[in-house]
Amino acid sequence: MVNPLGVHALVWTGGWTPDDAELAIASTARAGYDLIEIPALDPSRIDIADTRARLEAHGLRAGVSLGLSLDADINSEDAATVERGRQILMSALEVTLGIGGEYLGGVIFGAIAKYPGPTTQAARRNSVAVIKELAQEASRGGLTIGLEFVNRYESNLLNTVQQTLDYLDEVDEPNVVVHADVYHMNIEENGFRAPLLLCQDRLGYVHIGESNRGYLGEGTIDFDEVFGALADIDYSGPMVFESFSSAVVDLQLSNALAVWRNLWSDSQDLATHARAFMAEGMQRAHATASSR
Repeated sequence: MVNPLGVHALVWTGGWTPDDAELAIASTARAGYDLIEIPALDPSRIDIADTRARLEAHGLRAGVSLGLSLDADINSEDAATVERGRQILMSALEVTLGIGGEYLGGVIFGAIAKYPGPTTQAARRNSVAVIKELAQEASRGGLTIGLEFVNRYESNLLNTVQQTLDYLDEVDEPNVVVHADVYHMNIEENGFRAPLLLCQDRLGYVHIGESNRGYLGEGTIDFDEVFGALADIDYSGPMVFESFSSAVVDLQLSNALAVWRNLWSDSQDLATHARAFMAEGMQRAHATASSR
């Protein structure tokens, strides 16, 4: 079982000018990855034709991710706020289709923010309705939509695998999948194995990141448990390395994720190490699973 391995573009650059895109895409290919995850918090910042040409030139696949802001939050009771979020998501879908991407995901069910209180039934209904519409539009282009549940300080709606599976049941569209991020699972779940096994074939995308957002293996996450669980469910989808440091800054995303310190400065070394770590970890996990 070979998983496509990817890396988040913010490992390389905080912007997406043509020069930024070339740096990120070329560096991703040089590090041996199969795909790059392109953040589209502001879809209008992405030159679709230019990005597609660079991806094709370097032979890379691509996915697009974003998180909504509170003034464009579909997990809201305010109709105007929900509509702003809906428009951003539809624009991001346009970008994904235009660049030849296969996946649109992230914190797209609400805002990346520390909410002042729990969500409401009305806000949740609005969120589900927009994601259902987005999924139906995405299915026409053969795209997968992923819901990245995050920790309690970044969402009041989806924080765990079980909450995400329940939400998927409400959306009820076959191209919507669970996007698991082990950084967030490390905060919210009791462990990694049971929640990942719970996903089974509804798991469609995985973020691999360390507990401190730095080099893999230098924090507290039990990656043997993570990779073992993924091997046991025969997960064959993308595994994407995600890491943030104040060495590379996107003002909107860095502030939303509280990236205040320098955890690394050499992007190429970080990314090359991460690719080897993921590939070797999954290889060991599959060998262990097949020997049972």
